[in-house]
Amino acid sequence: VVTIEIYWLKIDCSVTSRFSRNVITSRAVNRANVSKEAQFDVELPKTAFITNFTLTVDGVTYPGIIKEKEAAQKQYEQAVSRGQTAGLVKAAGRKTEKFSVSVNIASSSKVIFQLTYEELLKRKFGKYEVFIQVNPKQLVNKFEIEANIFEPQGISELEVEGTFLNNELLPVVKKSFSGKRGHVSFSPAIEQQRTCDNCTTTLLQGDFVIKYDVNRDSPNNLQVVNGYFVHFFAPKILERLPKNVAFVIDVSGSMSGQKIRQAKEALTKIVEDLKEEDHFNIILFQSSVSTWKDNLIQATPENVNQSKEFIQQINAGGGTNYNDGLLTGIEMLNKAYESQSVPERSASLVIMLSDGEANVGVSNPRQIQENAKNATKGKYPIYNLGFGYDVDYAFLERISTENNGVARRIFEDSDATLQLQGFYDEVANPLLTEVELGYKENAISDLTQNSFKHYYDGSEIVVAGRIIDNDLNSVTAEVKAQGALNEVTYTEQSDVEETTKALEDLTLIIKRKQSVEVSMDNGAKFIVVLHQVWKHPVHQDFLGFYMMDSHRLSEQTHGLLGQFFHPIDFDILEVHPGSDPQKPDATMIVKNNQLTVTRGWQKDYIADIQQGANIPCWFIHNNGDGLIDGNHTDYIVPSIF
Repeated sequence: VVTIEIYWLKIDCSVTSRFSRNVITSRAVNRANVSKEAQFDVELPKTAFITNFTLTVDGVTYPGIIKEKEAAQKQYEQAVSRGQTAGLVKAAGRKTEKFSVSVNIASSSKVIFQLTYEELLKRKFGKYEVFIQVNPKQLVNKFEIEANIFEPQGISELEVEGTFLNNELLPVVKKSFSGKRGHVSFSPAIEQQRTCDNCTTTLLQGDFVIKYDVNRDSPNNLQVVNGYFVHFFAPKILERLPKNVAFVIDVSGSMSGQKIRQAKEALTKIVEDLKEEDHFNIILFQSSVSTWKDNLIQATPENVNQSKEFIQQINAGGGTNYNDGLLTGIEMLNKAYESQSVPERSASLVIMLSDGEANVGVSNPRQIQENAKNATKGKYPIYNLGFGYDVDYAFLERISTENNGVARRIFEDSDATLQLQGFYDEVANPLLTEVELGYKENAISDLTQNSFKHYYDGSEIVVAGRIIDNDLNSVTAEVKAQGALNEVTYTEQSDVEETTKALEDLTLIIKRKQSVEVSMDNGAKFIVVLHQVWKHPVHQDFLGFYMMDSHRLSEQTHGLLGQFFHPIDFDILEVHPGSDPQKPDATMIVKNNQLTVTRGWQKDYIADIQQGANIPCWFIHNNGDGLIDGNHTDYIVPSIF
C-alpha cells in the first residue's frame, strides 16, 4: 500500500536558442495515520546544472541553497548527522546524475518538491536532444510532461522517442511545430499508466527524448541580446575529409573476458566503416606495446580484411603501460605526416580505449599528461574511452581536454559494443580542420573557446562572448577553416537591434545583485528590484515588482498586480475617527462590496530620492478581502518562476 501518494507530477521544459530550462514539480500527501518519510528522486542529465530547489510542507516553503559539489558533499554529511533535511547529486546512470532528498511529513500533510535545472543542448547526428528521465515509481493521478521550444532560426524537424512508449501510450504524445515554435505534451490518464488492467504498477519508467533541429539558411547564426552574443556554426553540404586514425587499445589482464570480446567486436565493425581514402593502424598495449603495422596504412578493402584477422587474434594479459601505448599512437601520426604518406588535407586523431590505471613504465598521471602534450604539440585530438569504473576517468578527461579531444565512459554492459561504435560514429566524418572563429578586436571580451581542431558532420560549434563596445551596432563573425579541397571562409553579420527583436520582441537587462528589467515590443516595461536588508534579525531581502507604462497592457491582464493596471471604480463614505487619531477609518464601496479602510501614508521617492514625499492612501483590511479577485492565498506560489 502506497502511504506517500504522489497525486500531481509535472515536468515543464522550456527551450530557447538551444538552452533548456526544466522545472520538475511533485506534489505528494501522506495517507498514513502516522508520520512518514517522503523521498524525492530526480535523475537529470550529467551536463545539466541545478539552479533552484524548494520544499513546501503544509504551505510553508523552504528554499534550497545550491552549492558546488565538494562543498555540497561536506555540508550534506554534516546536515544528515544532525538529522536535518538535505539533498545531494550523485552519479546514477550513463547519461544522468541523481538528486535525492527526503523529508518527514505528518499524517495527512502535503509536501511539494520543486527542482529547476538548466542545460545547453548539444547537437549530435544532426539533432538537439532534450533528455528527460521518467520514473514516478507509482501511478500518478495527474502526470504531465510539457515542452515549449523557441528557436529564432525556425524549427525544421521535431520528433519524440520514449523507451516506455508502447502502442497505447504513443497516441498520448502530442507534438507540433510551426515557424520558430515547437510544442510537445504527454499527459497519460491513470488507467493508461498501468502495466495491466488491474495492476497498481506503472509503465512510466525510462527515457523520454525530444529531438529537433533548426533551419540553416547559412552556416552561421549570430544572436545578440543585452550586450552578449552567441555564435552557432554548423555548415552543411561539405565534402568529407579523409581521416587518419591511431586506434590505441588496452589489452592488459583486466580487459580479459567480456571486455576484450566486446572491444574486438566493436573494433571490427569500426574498421569496416573506414573509407578507402582513410589511413589507420592498431596499437596494443599491456606491459609492452605492439602494433599491427609499422606505419599508418590506407584502408583499402584488402588492408581492412587483414586488420579484421589481426583483431580476432588479440588476447588480453599483462600490466598497463598507458604512457608508451599513447606515445606510440601519436608517433605513428607524426611519422605519417613527416613522410607525406597521408593526404595533406586530412584529419588526424587518436582513439584510445583503456579500463585501468597505468602500472607499468611511466605511471605518474601528471608525467603522462606532459608527455602527451609535448608529443602532440596541439596537432591531434586525443579521444579517451574509459571502459568501466576501475579507470581513472578524471585523468582521461584531463588528457583529452589538454589535447583538443573529449573523454567518454563506456559502461560494462551487454551493449558496450554499441557504445563504442556510437562514439566512433560521432567522429567518423570530419568536414573541417583548424577551425578559427574570429570577431572584431577590442569590441569583444569574455570569449569562450573559439579555436577547434575538427568540425564533424552533424555537430555544432558554439562560441559566446560579451560586447564591450557600447557603440557597436552589429557583430561580425569570420570563420576560417581547412576543407577537403581548400581553405574556406564564412562571414556573418548580425544587427544588434534586429536580433533582439527576433527574440520574441523581448528585451532583458540584468544588473547583477540589483535588478532585472524586462521591456516588451509595445513599450510596456517592468522592473524587479532586489531590496537588501542589512543585518536585521527578522526581515530578509525581498524583491520589489515595479510596472512602468502599465496603461499599455491589455485590459485582460490579470494577477495580483495586473488587475489594478487599469482604474477601478470606488467610493469612500462615512469617514470617522479610528483607533489611531492620526488615521481615520472609512467605508469603501468597491466591486459591490463594503470594506472598512484606514487612512495612511506611503513614501514616494520619485521627486525626492533622499527623503521622499508622504502620499495619502487607504489601507484595506483582512489581506485585501473584497478588493482583490479571489483570496490572497490564491496568489502565493512557492517560486517566482
